[in-house]
Amino acid sequence: MILDTTHNNPEHKQIINDLIGHPFSFTQKLKMKGIGSKRMIVDEVSPNMQNMMNKVSDINYANVELRPRGILVLINQGLRNFTWIIPYHYLVIYKTNGASLHAQGKFIHFRNNKTFKENKKFFDKLLNEKVKYDMQFTMPAEI
Repeated sequence: MILDTTHNNPEHKQIINDLIGHPFSFTQKLKMKGIGSKRMIVDEVSPNMQNMMNKVSDINYANVELRPRGILVLINQGLRNFTWIIPYHYLVIYKTNGASLHAQGKFIHFRNNKTFKENKKFFDKLLNEKVKYDMQFTMPAEI
């Protein structure tokens, strides 16, 4: 689900909290050593997300924020902001010349450059959180 979060809207906050959980507490953020990525350059998006990209040749940026049951991809388009809500059970990550986040029939590909390399620890943390979430729902092996 993609929301236009340019202006503060309590309904959007409620939708996000219902889908992927409340933000981590301050102490949890400290224990995790941060929950947000540095801004990354968006290389490509799926055709159904083209309307959120700059029309001219400006660079598009996005950040990723961790939540207990999913992630938020925060996309900036000039003066407008969009938030893509991705629960962990929909999230698929590919590492091909950068990184691609796929979910709900959409994708966003981040450019492989210096800012992406600075986010390597963040992507490791993201994968660990997804694995922890997925482990809650695995069936025990029969003996």
